[in-house]
Amino acid sequence: MGNRTTTIPLMPVLYSFSGQVTAGVLRGQRSRFQLFGDTMNTAARMESSGERSRIQVSQVTADLLTEAGLSRWIIPRSTKMFVKGKGEMQTYWVDKSSRPIKPKGAYLKSGMETLDERAESEESSETAEKENKENNEKVGIPAMDKTRRLVEWNVEVLTSLLEQIVRSRGGVANQTQTLSMAEKNIGMGDRTVLDEFTPIIELKRFDVEELKRREVPSSMSIGDEVKSQLRNYISSVSEMYPDNAFHNFEHASHVTASVKKLLARIVNVVEGNGLGAGNPSKRVDLVDLAGHSYGITSDPLTQFAVVFSAIIHDVDHPGVPNTQLVKENTRCAQIYKKSVAEQKSVDIAWDMLMADEYAALRACIYQTEEDLHRFRQLVVNTVMATDIVDRELQALRKARWETAFSNVDPSTESLRNGAESEDRKATIVIEHLIQASDVSHTMQHWYIYKKWNERFFMECYGAYMAGRADVDPSKNWYKGEIGFFDFYVIPLAKKLQSCGVFGVSSHEYLTYAVANREEWIRDGEALVQQYLSTFKEQNPACLGPPPETEVSTSLHHLT
Repeated sequence: MGNRTTTIPLMPVLYSFSGQVTAGVLRGQRSRFQLFGDTMNTAARMESSGERSRIQVSQVTADLLTEAGLSRWIIPRSTKMFVKGKGEMQTYWVDKSSRPIKPKGAYLKSGMETLDERAESEESSETAEKENKENNEKVGIPAMDKTRRLVEWNVEVLTSLLEQIVRSRGGVANQTQTLSMAEKNIGMGDRTVLDEFTPIIELKRFDVEELKRREVPSSMSIGDEVKSQLRNYISSVSEMYPDNAFHNFEHASHVTASVKKLLARIVNVVEGNGLGAGNPSKRVDLVDLAGHSYGITSDPLTQFAVVFSAIIHDVDHPGVPNTQLVKENTRCAQIYKKSVAEQKSVDIAWDMLMADEYAALRACIYQTEEDLHRFRQLVVNTVMATDIVDRELQALRKARWETAFSNVDPSTESLRNGAESEDRKATIVIEHLIQASDVSHTMQHWYIYKKWNERFFMECYGAYMAGRADVDPSKNWYKGEIGFFDFYVIPLAKKLQSCGVFGVSSHEYLTYAVANREEWIRDGEALVQQYLSTFKEQNPACLGPPPETEVSTSLHHLT
């Protein structure tokens, strides 16, 4: 070529899949380090569906990005890719040009800022939205705001579980009116949601043939009508979440990501357990897995119900704890008496689901009255478990845990103890799973913990400045956080480990919890002052704080 040079622009096709791999050095004349396994095979097959200069990631990688608080980067592809041996896969584009948009009415309730300030805030949000849209258009990406991206992610998660339900039944049955009366009878009369709580949920019994149907890759789909209704429902749910600093739709999605991760770790406790693999030689593991997880993995409806509960658990959250609602004697407090926010969330989300426009979606979720009542009971118990203040409920859970797991080696216990024992374990494991997920930021990377801790502080301090709290949370935030780790988070992480169904995730959660506690001890006091400064900068119109009556010594997270 002589001295002539040619500039050739590089436009790589980038793709990412996440999972376990086997690593080793291949010996020979050209020894080299190489990675093997299903993860590598899937990643290689993604290359054919990629585009130049764009990053394509799998559902698993998208889940990890969402868990890390980077959901704003994720944009679902309009079409699915087909992978040999797995069927259709939903993949995503990653676009870092998207920037977070401050919610309208960021930290304070509407009415605490002037009209000019509110207009300025909304103008800033609109400007950011416009810039995002322009950046996306430059690279050919359709505009999609953060909430819509979260909606799409939640839809894909639930769709995957619905497809398992469909496969377990051998197909989606036609819509039927036989369950309409049973649906109408739920929640009727003077009974509240809390009245429906039961210490033991009777789960569906293990069925080898059903699990075999689920283990075979299938192109069976829930159908466009169900998918459309599911998307409309999740969109409506997202709109029912207020712009609280902490208890918002992004928090619900973060909790969902943790629930999905823990459920996946149950499913993957035994390699080739049949829920994703198609190796007939591994089918013996199905029975072992069902016993190991106390039946949770035996029924896709159970998994769907838990994920569904995570999405709806804080619908219409008022931004203040139940004790404040009772003190204010709100109408909801008069109706529910206790666990006010949790019961209201269940009632709102359930009433929405029972609307005629979601008939096809309901028919996909359940086909029998037995399934309907099991689904309802799982939702009630799971959402009620997020109330960690109510002493009666806490005492009941503690007693059931002692009965189920004290002096028991979960790695050797099997179905021999009977269905009731298995169901008791499954019920309490599900409740602790949602509790851990509800505060999963405390058991994740430090920067994730710090981000959500600041948001929760902003919500609590905003309520105080609005006159909806008697004490200044900043006075005891540092010590309260240490107490929260010592008396709730770390003991909860240890329970996840001791129940024996979550594999390495339980150890991971405990490790992060201990590390975050130590980091908080070192930097927490300075961070609280930083939170206060940030609040004042973002809310300059706030006058002096309301009169303080006392400094709370309670665990401030327990809302």
